[in-house]
Amino acid sequence: MSLFEELAHKMNINIVHGKGDFVGGMCSINDEAFLVLNKLKPIDQRLNVLATEFSKINLSNVFIPPVLREFISNSQQGLF
Repeated sequence: MSLFEELAHKMNINIVHGKGDFVGGMCSINDEAFLVLNKLKPIDQRLNVLATEFSKINLSNVFIPPVLREFISNSQQGLF
């Protein structure tokens, strides 16, 4: 989770942990990007939401630890 938090910080994306009847995902309010996670969901589901949302962003010019880049890539291919 901390690798995703570091990546979000680099990309100026705020990660918000909330409770409710939702899965989570990316949104923007007043030109600020937010990635909302449901803290009631299991950790693997929250990680998949993070990977799915980051896979939609061009990350080619951003250093990402290889293990995180692979996780994001695998989620994009539906391996997780």
